Amino acid sequence: MTVSPTTTNALDALHAAELIRKAKRIVVLTGAGVSTPSGIPDFRSEGTGLWSREEPLEVASLNTFRTAPEKFFQWFRPLAGQVFNAQPNAAHQALAELEQHGAPLSIATQNIDGLHQKAGSKEVFELHGTIRTLSCTQCFKQYASPPFLQAFIENGTMPRCPNCNGILKPDVILFGEQLPHTAWQAAQSATRQADLMLVAGSSLEVLPVAGLPMQALDRGAHLIVVNNSPTYINVRADVVFMDDVAAILPEIVKRALHG
Repeated sequence: MTVSPTTTNALDALHAAELIRKAKRIVVLTGAGVSTPSGIPDFRSEGTGLWSREEPLEVASLNTFRTAPEKFFQWFRPLAGQVFNAQPNAAHQALAELEQHGAPLSIATQNIDGLHQKAGSKEVFELHGTIRTLSCTQCFKQYASPPFLQAFIENGTMPRCPNCNGILKPDVILFGEQLPHTAWQAAQSATRQADLMLVAGSSLEVLPVAGLPMQALDRGAHLIVVNNSPTYINVRADVVFMDDVAAILPEIVKRALHG
């Protein structure tokens, strides 16, 4: 059942809350829509999405980074500033609160911004990598990103390794790269054990991550979808909210924790 942005059905919120209360293992799959209320643009929205202005394979591929890193960093600089300065919103905070109250919760996220961790979530699988660290392309040393990104955002200087002067690559997954093995295996394992999956702010258009909800359903899990546009899995969901995640998730969590 689908709710509109202005007439959120209280019965649907109660149903979703009840599914959360009864769940023995919850996996929350989050996408860009969870972070857009924090000022981070998504990729596919018409006119505002990052890919509405750039061709992904020309700026955000591993091949581009290897052959023309300056082109990648020119594209990446505005996004890095938005991510670096972003703060968790009500959706991130609601999920962290749910976990802090003892819910058996894991978050598998397609986002690179680290906002789930900033909000206080502990078990987070970063399926598309993270902006929180950078790795040297020459000596492979890894560094916390804030000192390097702050200088890069302010003056555009390409981040370089203090050890060997190699170019530092943000530990985000570019087109042409494999997903991080440890995070992907952990997300798949959690999905196999889940009796409830909550999809929040993801259009479910990018494989292989988009296949996780189907894996959960095939094992008998319940499904809640909160996204402001349709997804391929809506027809299989127990409850669907087509609305802003920063409005819906806090309401569901409030009802789950406090009735």
